[in-house]
Amino acid sequence: MAIRFNGDVLKLGADVLTAEANSVLDCANLLDQNFVCAVDSILHCSGRLVVSGVGKSGHVARKTAATFASTGTPAFFVHAGEAGHGDLGMLTANDVLLAVTNSGETEEVINFVTFAKRFGVKIISITGKPESKVAKQSDWHLNASVATEACPLGIAPTSSTTVQLALGDALAMAVLAKRGFSTEDFARTHPLGSLGRRYFLKVKDVMESIDNIPHKEYTETLRNVIPAMAIGRAGAVVILDRGTLKGIFTDSDLRRLVADVNSNLELKIGQPIENFMTKSPLSIDQNTLASEALTIFEEKRISRIVCTDGKQVVGLLAWHDLLEHKVN
Repeated sequence: MAIRFNGDVLKLGADVLTAEANSVLDCANLLDQNFVCAVDSILHCSGRLVVSGVGKSGHVARKTAATFASTGTPAFFVHAGEAGHGDLGMLTANDVLLAVTNSGETEEVINFVTFAKRFGVKIISITGKPESKVAKQSDWHLNASVATEACPLGIAPTSSTTVQLALGDALAMAVLAKRGFSTEDFARTHPLGSLGRRYFLKVKDVMESIDNIPHKEYTETLRNVIPAMAIGRAGAVVILDRGTLKGIFTDSDLRRLVADVNSNLELKIGQPIENFMTKSPLSIDQNTLASEALTIFEEKRISRIVCTDGKQVVGLLAWHDLLEHKVN
């Protein structure tokens, strides 16, 4: 049904969304064995998936290539108009070409498909016209026809590009599923995203190195340890025994010592720090995932934890270190 505008913007918006949604649903009923073959051809491609188009379809093709690339299929976009001016050299006989064009008669896309066939490249096309030149030259054609565009003028690419985009997603997700692409695999291609940080960021990537935090030998006196607490923002001094963890003396320990009215601070100031430190504090291996460290912080209700490599102390991890790296 054609979209009509009667002055009600809210209704027009709803009508556009409904029209595009219905077009996608109609497309689902058009899927056939070509879709299955297209998925298998991409899955078993020994080269790369090259996605191409021009205009609005070109934007869809670019996004589709990005979706494939981020979900385990080597893929990139080539503008069909540039293919005949040198970019055709990006294509190899081992690649699969996915051509996106609503009319199937776009000259640049027809030329690219024609050139690709000369190299023996397998071709998948997404068009709105199964009888078009591009569709007929393709090994597998996916029907993206729509009854009407979701435009009051009936001409702006709306429903057609939405269907193209949805078909590209359907292809990518089917390939992802058959490939057995996992959450961990996805995280590897998104190392700077929240999922990537959760699965790949380790304690050693976010901790403060032992070289940058206050640390003293357990034989040092309380007098010599207190000034070290002013270094940096650790709020603690890690106490060592020739590199291995002996204890930790925190600003909280110092406050309790000062606040104790029964404590003779002048007498204690010259005593070894091991008399006042927290002995055998909680520690974590530097190769532990930062997300696991976050769980420990939450469960133990602590603000810092000593990081180790085997028996050697290598750093200190604070709650704010995880926050700064957006670990969640």
